[in-house]
Amino acid sequence: MSTYVYGITASSHPALPEGMEGVGDPPRPVRVLTEGGLAAVVSDAPEGLRPERKDLLAHRNVLAEAGAAAVVLPMRFGSLAEDDASVTDVLAGGADHYRERLGALDGKVEYNVKGTHQEEAVLHRVMAENAEIRSMSEANRRSGGGSYDDRLRLGEMVVAAVKAREVEDAADLRRALESGADDLSLGPGSSGWLANLSFLVDRGTAEHFLAAVEEFRKGHPHIELRVNGPLPPYSFVEPDPAEHARGTAGSGAARE
Repeated sequence: MSTYVYGITASSHPALPEGMEGVGDPPRPVRVLTEGGLAAVVSDAPEGLRPERKDLLAHRNVLAEAGAAAVVLPMRFGSLAEDDASVTDVLAGGADHYRERLGALDGKVEYNVKGTHQEEAVLHRVMAENAEIRSMSEANRRSGGGSYDDRLRLGEMVVAAVKAREVEDAADLRRALESGADDLSLGPGSSGWLANLSFLVDRGTAEHFLAAVEEFRKGHPHIELRVNGPLPPYSFVEPDPAEHARGTAGSGAARE
């Protein structure tokens, strides 16, 4: 049977709560494999596992329970190994890398911040900032809406101005928050977001980081912010190159 991997930690990690359950239906018991001062939090892997809400939550809950006691390197949902021996081989082969990451991420959490424009508010802002757009809009209004070419040109100018504002606002958001974080990871781009940023934050300064988020929100009412965290530091678990080449479990981590 395949082995499902939730995360990697030090073998000195406090014992997991008795009876902890993970993914699967019925849920598989969670256990720990150790090798050379490292430990992997695992369970048997159910057949046909899919990223359904129940199992995503089970994966997240195991990491939350384990990470409450000491630092855990979280693996992506669905990280599988052929068997327990494959997992301990990965621990042995990547020992230096995992120890470095455990030290770097000790006491750290991740906050993911996504920003998007409130459409009406950003259009008002673009109009207020761009005299040429205001002038053309007024000219079209006075002429009963303007010609097709005039309307097309105005639309193109507004789209270009909004895109430029997206770039500027994304940079402003990054500058406002990255000074309060230990590291930054750029999330995958999406047409729905002007920024998708993950910040590595010390647990002890998380309150200051969140205060900076609120300050930015108040100063930029045309931007809607979505903050998710504290999370295990998914975006900062860099894969061990040798392990990645082997394609075994634990070849990185990702937010769910």
